[in-house]
Amino acid sequence: MGAEAEVIVPVQQTITTVLDVPCCSDVDFKSPDTTTLQFVPSIRSGSFADIGPRRFMEDEHIRIDDLSEHLGSLVRFPQPCAFYGVFDGHGGPEAAAYVRKHVLRLLFEDANFPQTSEVDDAFLKEVENSLREGFLLADLALADECNVCSSSGTTALTALVLGRLLMVANVGDCRAVLCHKGEAINMSQDHRPNYASERRRVEELGGFIDDGYLNGVLSVTRALGDWDMKLPRGSASPLIAEPEFRQIILSEDDEFLIIGCDGIWDVMSSQQAVNLVRRGLRRHDDPEQCAKDLVMEALRLNTFDNLTVVIVCFTSVDHSEPSQSRQRRLRCCSFSAEALCSLQSWLDNSGSR
Repeated sequence: MGAEAEVIVPVQQTITTVLDVPCCSDVDFKSPDTTTLQFVPSIRSGSFADIGPRRFMEDEHIRIDDLSEHLGSLVRFPQPCAFYGVFDGHGGPEAAAYVRKHVLRLLFEDANFPQTSEVDDAFLKEVENSLREGFLLADLALADECNVCSSSGTTALTALVLGRLLMVANVGDCRAVLCHKGEAINMSQDHRPNYASERRRVEELGGFIDDGYLNGVLSVTRALGDWDMKLPRGSASPLIAEPEFRQIILSEDDEFLIIGCDGIWDVMSSQQAVNLVRRGLRRHDDPEQCAKDLVMEALRLNTFDNLTVVIVCFTSVDHSEPSQSRQRRLRCCSFSAEALCSLQSWLDNSGSR
């Protein structure tokens, strides 16, 4: 298993005013109504990682359910405030391990992350700019780190919760999927050469796609590190570290977020993953077990990669509706008073024979 930050501390239940923001996900989330404005996410998470069929583990991940508690009392963030990330390394584990170790410093200290207890449009823009700067700083740091080989790189997907805001930043082919009333909503796009927009960008910068690989070498079109493909520094490269962002305002209909490396999505769809996790949460309400179940299912489906999953729940189990199978079982076991009397009479008559 990859290293992780298991910082699980109580989350304050403070209502924070969050303004509606544009959403880039696959559904159109409308402006928050009264119910949404009253909703406060109840954060809890679980994770699981497995080496899979590979010889070496190159995945890393981090999960922090209370970021304010972790960074200290001097920071001011809307509550609840949580941070998660999955880093899928390639060309060795060094790049992913470095980013995992230094990600909090790079994103929240070196990038001068904005601080406030309230959120407005200006703050949201500052957050996006700060995260973008942090990703680019991480990329440059890998170029200067003597313990990281120039051919080592990593994808990076982070999810930040600020009050009711969920902001996902992505470089590479890890994926974040939101469960919205049981429907899978992709909160990131896989940066692979087969996507038309990425292919066009690569070709405009002088790169080429050969058999699904960038310059015949790499299966992703965005990554941190891989400086053997980006040198000389400052030159235009088809492989970039620029993250893409998607954000939404969470409501009671948003049940959980799945963050997984490509080893998961190579063998199952976003909706299949959501269905599996949703069933598990309704049975035992344990996101850690659900993360393990998702990894085990990918292994059963013969994935060929390392596997890492982080599951973040936004609502308590009390908000979950009973499953249809459970409702059917309850209906089948219901008897009217007349039926009970008839059954008792039948049993009495049978016993006297």
